[in-house]
Amino acid sequence: MKPEKKDPKLTESVEDYLESVLVLSSQLPHVRSVDVASHLGFSKPSVSHAVKMLAEEGLLEVTPNKFLLLTKKGKEVAENTYQRHVFFTDMLTAIGVDLDTAQEDACRIEHVISEETFQAIKEFYKNKEKEQEDAQA
Repeated sequence: MKPEKKDPKLTESVEDYLESVLVLSSQLPHVRSVDVASHLGFSKPSVSHAVKMLAEEGLLEVTPNKFLLLTKKGKEVAENTYQRHVFFTDMLTAIGVDLDTAQEDACRIEHVISEETFQAIKEFYKNKEKEQEDAQA
């Protein structure tokens, strides 16, 4: 069975924008382009261009008040990317990598790893944790 390929439109940049909207939406009552620009450290014109493209791709909606909302498809991509980010940050800090480096590395890893490999790593760690719990019981 061939590993599942990522949608070619889902570039690292697209995933970062969607993940940012997801994270910011849990912190702010409304997310605007300026919030994403500040969060990512990008220029407002760059974010405005990306938001337009993401809306055209059906990953994001822009309300009349200029609030950014993830579509169902956009939210799935954002949640998947964020799940990978959290997993790899936790994994790297658990093996002694400092938090800042772990977060930076996790951000890179989350975009390049295949779904097959990610699931295998998660399963490996899940089994290791179970073995440790069983040994302690």
